[in-house]
Amino acid sequence: MTLTIGVDVGGTKVAAGVVDLAGEVVAQTRRDTPADDVAKTRDVIVEAVAELAAAHQVEAVGIGAAGWIDASRSTVLFAPNIAWRDEPLRDYVSEAVGLPVIVENDANAAAWAEFRFGAARHADDSMIMFTIGTGVGGAIVFGGELVRGAHGIAAELGHMLSVPEGHLCGCGRHGCLEQYASGNALVRFARAGARQEPRRAVVLLDLAGGDAEEISGPMVTAAAKEGDPVSREAFAQIGHWLGIALADMVQILDPQILVVGGGVVEAGDLLLGPTRQSYVDALAQRGRIAVADLAPAQMGNAAGVVGAGDLARRR
Repeated sequence: MTLTIGVDVGGTKVAAGVVDLAGEVVAQTRRDTPADDVAKTRDVIVEAVAELAAAHQVEAVGIGAAGWIDASRSTVLFAPNIAWRDEPLRDYVSEAVGLPVIVENDANAAAWAEFRFGAARHADDSMIMFTIGTGVGGAIVFGGELVRGAHGIAAELGHMLSVPEGHLCGCGRHGCLEQYASGNALVRFARAGARQEPRRAVVLLDLAGGDAEEISGPMVTAAAKEGDPVSREAFAQIGHWLGIALADMVQILDPQILVVGGGVVEAGDLLLGPTRQSYVDALAQRGRIAVADLAPAQMGNAAGVVGAGDLARRR
């Protein structure tokens, strides 16, 4: 059995697992991320890999990291939630554990897991994935390979323009999709609705102790499931913008399948229902011919580990 190790490095946790040929995680470990300390973060990754490698015969290591990864898949150019700047992560970990290592963007790693083993496993050519969490991530598979771009940082789908001169985004632009179709956008829409129409947000405001500024994403989901009108409208708004972005990508690349993942997708049809409707409406005449189906991600929290491990196998 050919085994690899996949590592998913986030701002709060480092999750690592031994991944087999079928995309199953046969052993795993987890540690907290000392995100403000570059050296300690590297060492935590090494510790997790060494622990698993000591108990399993593995051939390579894949690391999925939130940030911009260079084209050679060796250096973290920039990470928003970890103090990495031009960090030669591949070589450091490889030398420490004595195994080949590749470094990949975390959204790419998760998308690869969906393409190989999850929602898009029946596709043989192309997939576009949007990851809806605190922000909006993305990944593109075309010709059976991840599209990384000339400099390794392609598919920043959350930073496509949705609303000219719209809300300021963390990337410095105004009106990015991330400001209209993310978990943060969901909360912003819900808070605004609760302030403007408190009588239509009774359930939501009750969960927030009566203070609209205390509304959180899980509260919006819980209230929407109970039929709270303002909460449902917040989901409808982010679904509207996401559906338009999906249609734009279909017009450009005509993929076999579209996949939507990330924490917000756990809300199910509260998000996917309005997203599908917006997607269909935005296609207009294009919808008269075959277009990509829209599917929710299936790999869950294991996606980053599984995708990074499988990419290491294909290094």
